[in-house]
Amino acid sequence: MKVLLITPPFTQLNTAYPATSYIKGFLNTLSIASTQIDLSLEVILEIFSCKGLQHIFDSIEDNELELSDNAFRVFSQRKRYTQTIDAVIKFLQNKNPTLALTICADRFLPKGPRFENLEDLDWAFGTMGTHDKARHLATLYLEDIGDLISEAIDPYFGFSRYAERLGRTATHFDELHLSLKEKDSFIIQTMKKILSKYLQNDLPNLVCITMPFPGNVFSAFKCGQLIKENFPSVKISMGGGYANTELRSIYDPRVFEFTDFITLDDGEAPLQHLIQYLEGSRSKTLLKRTFCLESGNVTYINGSQELDIPQRETGTPDYSDLKHDQYLSVIEVVNPMHRMWSDGWWNKLTMAHGCYWGKCSFCDVTLDYIKRYEPISATILCQRMEDIMQQTGMNGFHFVDEAAPPALMRDLAIEILKRGLIVSWWANIRFEKSFTPDLCKLLRVSGCIAISGGLEVASDRLLEKMKKGVTVAQVARVGQAFADAGIMVHTYLMYGFPTQTAQETIDSLEMVRQMFRAEVIHSGFWHLFAMTAHSPAGLNPSDFGVIHEGPKFGGFAENDFFHADPTGASHEDFSEGLKVSLFNYMQGVGLDEPLDIWFDMKVPKTKIPNHTIDNWLSEDKTPEIRPNDIVLWLGGAAIELIEISTKKKKNSESSLEYVEIIFSGLQENFSLYCEKTIGEWWIDMLQMIEHKEKVSASEFIHHFEQHTHYAWEDWKQSDVFQWLRDKGLLFV
Repeated sequence: MKVLLITPPFTQLNTAYPATSYIKGFLNTLSIASTQIDLSLEVILEIFSCKGLQHIFDSIEDNELELSDNAFRVFSQRKRYTQTIDAVIKFLQNKNPTLALTICADRFLPKGPRFENLEDLDWAFGTMGTHDKARHLATLYLEDIGDLISEAIDPYFGFSRYAERLGRTATHFDELHLSLKEKDSFIIQTMKKILSKYLQNDLPNLVCITMPFPGNVFSAFKCGQLIKENFPSVKISMGGGYANTELRSIYDPRVFEFTDFITLDDGEAPLQHLIQYLEGSRSKTLLKRTFCLESGNVTYINGSQELDIPQRETGTPDYSDLKHDQYLSVIEVVNPMHRMWSDGWWNKLTMAHGCYWGKCSFCDVTLDYIKRYEPISATILCQRMEDIMQQTGMNGFHFVDEAAPPALMRDLAIEILKRGLIVSWWANIRFEKSFTPDLCKLLRVSGCIAISGGLEVASDRLLEKMKKGVTVAQVARVGQAFADAGIMVHTYLMYGFPTQTAQETIDSLEMVRQMFRAEVIHSGFWHLFAMTAHSPAGLNPSDFGVIHEGPKFGGFAENDFFHADPTGASHEDFSEGLKVSLFNYMQGVGLDEPLDIWFDMKVPKTKIPNHTIDNWLSEDKTPEIRPNDIVLWLGGAAIELIEISTKKKKNSESSLEYVEIIFSGLQENFSLYCEKTIGEWWIDMLQMIEHKEKVSASEFIHHFEQHTHYAWEDWKQSDVFQWLRDKGLLFV
């Protein structure tokens, strides 16, 4: 059995979507040969080349197409585009970094309409950010070409999506089916040409196509169309995020003109069963979560009694076959978190399957990918990180969890430090109070550079209604803990939640303004609430005060629901003002301006006092040291203990001896002056922390009280204890 794994156009330009790598890693554990291809990347590189652009420009010229002023502006510079495109692509692949200075000069890149608003980029890139500025300019250059392509060559084109409209809220298959029967566009022709070469060279028995997003669906079916027409003996299976959320009730048989199977939820066990069936060692009735066509009717088969594959046994994601050095590091927008998503290669990993919270009323908590929570041990995670770094040569990791568990993040950070791994990583979290300042410091030292988390609607009434499990004050304090540790904080922001009023929308914006002003969040993104079929809100809309309004299901996709909100505001009216204000706040602009300047309509005045966030942050919320906390010292090794003086106790004949302990810090040596009994205890404790796998806070306290003449509760208020805390004594 040979398996070909495909990511169809289009996903990210800078890194591979991880689905095929996860499946390839699992197939390795079964000794099943597989090859993976990222058509998303390969099609882009084919089109955005001298040859590809020349074809596009010739086609426009030959067909005498009428162009808009902006498109004609790009077309009129076609000679310069074909001259520069290969060099720009190499620069974005980090193969020609010295081109940055040339790109930043005025007379290298042809400038289309997207270059009209570049009056001031200094706030984004500074005076020393030449390389980043060049990448942003090169990205605008590509997007100008993309605008021409979408106007004159293929209206479905987008850099990270293709024909997205056809896959979004596609309750019926009619329009998609009709479009699939039309003549192939230049982009689809290019995709099919590349895919045909792989099929001819690899001769697979089974092709697995991932459909993570609506913007991959049309091209996924076009891949299936090519295989059905030209390689009829090859079987096709489709799966991924779109199938898992949208195709759970599919019954239109025309879908199976383009595929043989559609599997749901985690793909490992269904794929293993499917391979066994194709090899003749399993009955078709014993497949797992699989749709297929039986006697002309769509049939769902789930006769398998075996459980899903435990996460510890799914294998290390395998990124081999992918062209790691050919992905494009682009800077599409200057939002710092969005930049991370699109800039540079990120190895994708998951700490835990599902969500440990699993209660949010806007989320698909009824589906397996959310509701089945299964963490992986820190030891396995670190080993997978080491294996992947050897494969890709890259040490950046994006943990793609729904919400990374704080305790596992702690254990992972400790394991990273124990192994001496040099990594950069980031993850999505819930703003749990478990993220104490100490834990955030530990995460930062281990390589954590950013987190993203849902503030959603910054209203305690609505956060409670959506069962988010946090308060606005808690989000602010946790954000401060991360920010103080040097970790970037990105927030997902929501408006339009059922029953949200205009007053609550403005008050939510005020909370966000104050958080940016206090520098506890650095980045954010507003999105309009969407009701999905598998969320508590979608399943029980009346519980949330809204009315379900369709659309009527017609046998293909079912996920997004329309709804009316009789008691809420006209939510769409706030969209532009929320986005413009946030764009400015991320630049540090307008943080002291009244909120109504961002809107072209009358809005309520906020009822939130001006220093609400500051007041919450100034409250003393120092976490208690818990008996089971792990004790860590990040302050460097003690390299010398020197006895320096003896002082008599006040009103006593006895005396105290003092010592100096010299530590080797990361940037310079530093000294602790303390009583000799404290110093000797601390040296002993450092040995214990270094050599014992884990030292708990209760052990730490007991050891202290055994070896010194102080009571713990008194001593933890001392200057020496505070010095140790400041220098790197953590309780996590």
